[in-house]
Amino acid sequence: QVQLVESGGGSVQAGGSLRLSCAGSGFSFSTYCVAWFRQAPGKEREGVALLGNSGRSKYRESVKGRFTLSKDNDKNALYLQMNSLKPEDTAMYYCAAAPRCIVDTLMLYGNEYWGQGTQVTVSS
Repeated sequence: QVQLVESGGGSVQAGGSLRLSCAGSGFSFSTYCVAWFRQAPGKEREGVALLGNSGRSKYRESVKGRFTLSKDNDKNALYLQMNSLKPEDTAMYYCAAAPRCIVDTLMLYGNEYWGQGTQVTVSS
């Protein structure tokens, strides 16, 4: 059974940091494109960071230099280190994986797997 479980969300003040984790089971991250998405209340879901199965990565412009996506294939885990957080980063964050992706547009396609989400709240 395929499962993605996020953790690490919480409430922080602006300028703070959080590290999100995503544990995968039932498939191997090593052969998949992996990504973090977020959705704020009343807004559409948007891609935050994506790592293609070729090793190329892409970040949303607004998080470049502040967020870092990493992957541990041995642990089948995905991480998102978020520094210098801003109130506009407040959202539910989801990890996702798919066999194919378009890195430059932060898009996954194919048989996608999604986690249940973890809430990040940044106060000013």
